[in-house]
Amino acid sequence: MKIATIEALHCDAGWRVWTFIKIVSDDGRIGWSECTDSHGSPRAIEGVIKDLQHLVIGKDPRHVEKIFWDLYSATRQSTGSVIQKAIAGIENALLDIKAKALGIPVYELLGGPVRDTIRVYWSHCGTSRVRAAQFVNQEPIQSLEGIAAMAQEVKRRGFNAIKTNIALFGDKPHIYMPAFGKSEGGPELNADTALLHDIEMYVAAWREALGNDVDLILDLNFNFKTEGFIKIGRMLEKYNLLWLEMDTYDPRALRHIKDSIRIPICSGENLYGAREFRPYIEHHAMDVVSVDVSWNGAWQSKKIADLAELYEMNVAPHNHHSHFGTFMTAHFAAAIPNLRILEVDIDDVAWKDEIVTALPHIENSMLSLPTGPGWGIEVNEEAVKAHPWLK
Repeated sequence: MKIATIEALHCDAGWRVWTFIKIVSDDGRIGWSECTDSHGSPRAIEGVIKDLQHLVIGKDPRHVEKIFWDLYSATRQSTGSVIQKAIAGIENALLDIKAKALGIPVYELLGGPVRDTIRVYWSHCGTSRVRAAQFVNQEPIQSLEGIAAMAQEVKRRGFNAIKTNIALFGDKPHIYMPAFGKSEGGPELNADTALLHDIEMYVAAWREALGNDVDLILDLNFNFKTEGFIKIGRMLEKYNLLWLEMDTYDPRALRHIKDSIRIPICSGENLYGAREFRPYIEHHAMDVVSVDVSWNGAWQSKKIADLAELYEMNVAPHNHHSHFGTFMTAHFAAAIPNLRILEVDIDDVAWKDEIVTALPHIENSMLSLPTGPGWGIEVNEEAVKAHPWLK
């Protein structure tokens, strides 16, 4: 069996682009993966795929580790970022082919399932209805009063955990993301008094509406410096957060934040490979390790999870992608012993279900483990083509 072709496909997902990798072997087997880049470099990922295809085509797709190291070696001077996302896309598509050839699910390649159901939380809860209501076909949340209705929907749909981002209301309701250039506040990223007040009012509204039976997570992303993260953490201690999520590229700064507040810290979604995770894990810089399977590759992610297990740390996989990403991440989540909870986006574009051949089964905040060979899901190419990314 040899690899015949490899290509990247893009799909319009409203406020972002979903990117899929398709690898075809010379005997007609197809391996799929998703490696969506959250803040907009689909052309770069596709370019990396084209630049590296000569190291993939003609190789045996079952030699996943060998191909990974060929690709890593060729890009060693530029590790991480979109290059790693492209390599992860290739790795995950190869795992799909290999598992299909063996007639087994991918999680069997990772050691077999530890569990057959996975606890999930509703990610970007409220966030999507503030910044992208027109895409998710929902009534926009334009004030704190809208949180109560959203919380009731969370309970009605059986979710016992959610994650939200900082929403600021007023004349122009928006999600506060200066670190990504999507709102004012950058590049200094200060946590001023008025902003701190608005953040506390937002979290207080969620906690009051959810009660104490639904776990609440606030994601701060990269939007503050160390000082701001500490101020926010101390301010929110009384609201019983499941964790406070944040990103920083300095493991010592993150450990300082962790030591300064009494809320668990989750971080790591923007790190690539065990080498980048290592100083954070060795310094116990976070309580919960966030690993993105679409960006690291399931096999490489397993190595990261094993490293975290050695340091008594659990893993909460980062996953705000399409249903395909959820299926891939579910295989990883099923195969690691140190799972905390899995992220899943619920509000999304109307055509989300159309572009895949299977849907996640979630009931009472529990995701059933996919079955069938490979990832247990395929990409519907015609549906992807029906929603092209035109930018």
